[in-house]
Amino acid sequence: MSPRTANRRIRLLLLFLVAVFSATLVRAVWLQGVKAQSLSRMALDQHREQVTIPARRGTIYDRTGLQLAIGEQATTVYADPKQVRDPEAVARAAARVFRLDAAKLERALGDRSRRFVYVRRKADPVRAADLKRQKLPGLGFYSEERRIYPLGTVAAHVLGFAGVDNEGVAGLERSLEPVLKGRPGRETIVKDPFGRPIDFISSVEERKGDDVILTLDHTLQANAETVLRETVWRWRAKAATAIVLDPRTGGVLAMAVAPGLDANRYDRASLDRQRMRAVTDTYEPGSTFKLVTVAGALSERIVTPKTAFTLPYSIQVADRRIHDSHARATEQMSVARIFSRSSNVGTVTLAQKLGQTRLARWISRFGFGRRTGIDYPGEEVGIVLPPERWSGSTIGTVPIGQGIAVTPIQMASAYAAIANRGVFVRPHVVDHVAGARRPRVERRRIVSRTVAAQLVALLQNVVAEGTGELAAVPGYKVAGKTGTAQKPDRFGGYARRYVASFVGFVPASSPRLVVLVMVDEPQGAIWGGVVAAPAFQQIARFGLHYLEIPPDAPTG
Repeated sequence: MSPRTANRRIRLLLLFLVAVFSATLVRAVWLQGVKAQSLSRMALDQHREQVTIPARRGTIYDRTGLQLAIGEQATTVYADPKQVRDPEAVARAAARVFRLDAAKLERALGDRSRRFVYVRRKADPVRAADLKRQKLPGLGFYSEERRIYPLGTVAAHVLGFAGVDNEGVAGLERSLEPVLKGRPGRETIVKDPFGRPIDFISSVEERKGDDVILTLDHTLQANAETVLRETVWRWRAKAATAIVLDPRTGGVLAMAVAPGLDANRYDRASLDRQRMRAVTDTYEPGSTFKLVTVAGALSERIVTPKTAFTLPYSIQVADRRIHDSHARATEQMSVARIFSRSSNVGTVTLAQKLGQTRLARWISRFGFGRRTGIDYPGEEVGIVLPPERWSGSTIGTVPIGQGIAVTPIQMASAYAAIANRGVFVRPHVVDHVAGARRPRVERRRIVSRTVAAQLVALLQNVVAEGTGELAAVPGYKVAGKTGTAQKPDRFGGYARRYVASFVGFVPASSPRLVVLVMVDEPQGAIWGGVVAAPAFQQIARFGLHYLEIPPDAPTG
């Protein structure tokens, strides 16, 4: 090779090296000057992770301070597939600890397009700690809360439940979500190239949700649920509902439904079984509704309790023939007797004297056709036809509780108003939020103290010598009314299915408890005085003894 050729090659090599160096220099300047900020951000993003720290949910207490809904410590395990070096090994390890489907988890961990995958949500902390000790790259752990209902079935329908994200899904958990949920926190974590946390560079502390104290009493609630279960079983009924109210405050001491469910497995129950029937379901009340007709007639001074009428067994109202429940001869009855004997003919006679316009006004005054305002979600308004839509026979059916639909809470509240000397108090389940004042409760007068006293006396007669004898509690004066109503058929008319009910209060001289029992489709017997009154008696007797309420009619 000639010196000239060698020199040319050396120069070409030198030019090539200069070009490579220049390109490298330009690239370095471009990366450090132009792209430095974005690349720095990318690097930080690969090694930084922001984790949301869920807030602890507020606790729900009953009136005695017992915890009905609490948070239990749990650990959520997650993974960043881009940081997982061996998806198969990690999947096998997690599946072994948590009893998971290893193949399914491996597929999720092997998907490099994702940056976040749940391995196990709200896991047992001890099991999660076992997995954490294995120091598998790509796995992350953070504390989370799991909602627990210590009493299981007790008050399950009232409480509802909080889902996997600790958000209220049903019942009070749902309606109280803004109060219970708190404020989540945040943590920024720095990880090494293997996905292991090495530093926490910033955090915003979470704020726990507020605690809530209910008016419910877990002992009264548990007893009401037990009585309902036994009643449903005894009469092979479709369902049953019970409400226990304090008429002085409007506080709901118990609100039970049968069949029941376990709040810890709430979401596994059918939608039909999840319903809080006391608030969301309507029914034709039958004779318990006669209270409204009689209250209107007494308040308008059309009659007094002693006013008497000569009443046949049946009466024609437009195209309807209405008769009493049991055959009898024509006889004279006072208003008090009409009420205690639950005479349909007598009640319709009072309604006709009252007239359509005034009767409709009294129905509205008692609150039927609109919500009571109870602080429980999903309350129904019932079905009340406006006067302009009444037919000729409506004045004969509505006064005796047919052709009108109410909710159990509406009916219990109406009787509570009579027990409270004529003053309605809005029913409520929440007593107060911890640290806050008790909210003011709506009150309004429905009937005068005089009329309320007259109605109390009439209701006592129902139990003492009328259709409600099985509701009597030894040592106490009991006031109440039976109800038996055919259920409407969805194709029109009435089916051979019934609702039996009893609603009343004790002690009648100074009422402390209003108790409603409604039994849906009992078999073997249909009468409220036979099916529902004994359940009322059991619930009322237990409540009187439990609350140490002194007798007002001592025996012996």
